[in-house]
Amino acid sequence: MLASVKRAMAITAKLNRLTFNDADEVRALFSELIDKRVDDSFLLIPPFYTTGGPDISVGRNIFVNQNCTFYDLGGLEIADDVMIGPNVSIITSGHPIEPHLRRALVVANPIVIERNVWIAANATIIGGVTVGENSVVAAGSVVTKDVPPNTLVGGNPARVIRSIGD
Repeated sequence: MLASVKRAMAITAKLNRLTFNDADEVRALFSELIDKRVDDSFLLIPPFYTTGGPDISVGRNIFVNQNCTFYDLGGLEIADDVMIGPNVSIITSGHPIEPHLRRALVVANPIVIERNVWIAANATIIGGVTVGENSVVAAGSVVTKDVPPNTLVGGNPARVIRSIGD
């Protein structure tokens, strides 16, 4: 695990020296980070933070705004047409609640972001969650449970605010 973290830190350090105008170089470094080529429609504005990389998969037409953090130990799938606002944290891993286990163990659960989702600024998505197709996560929300398709969720913890129609 330590080798994976060191690798991610080295790649993200290079990525974070780039700007919005360096989109091709950002795509190349992100592809190296996740060990898969990203589509030419992928756009990420640095800075970006992660401790992994290979457990991230992204679809086409993905937008990741600046200052986002993806911890992917549990697996992170991002489908096509997803928009991720600034300062969003997508965190698949954590530690047990029990004090004697916190430093000894890491727990990880996958996160799935389905097609055409918008995650607004400063939201946090916690491991084990699926964000359903066409949904919106409101700014500042903390998502701890699955988000049904075609819904707006918000708050801490996030709850359904309303359905989203066509």
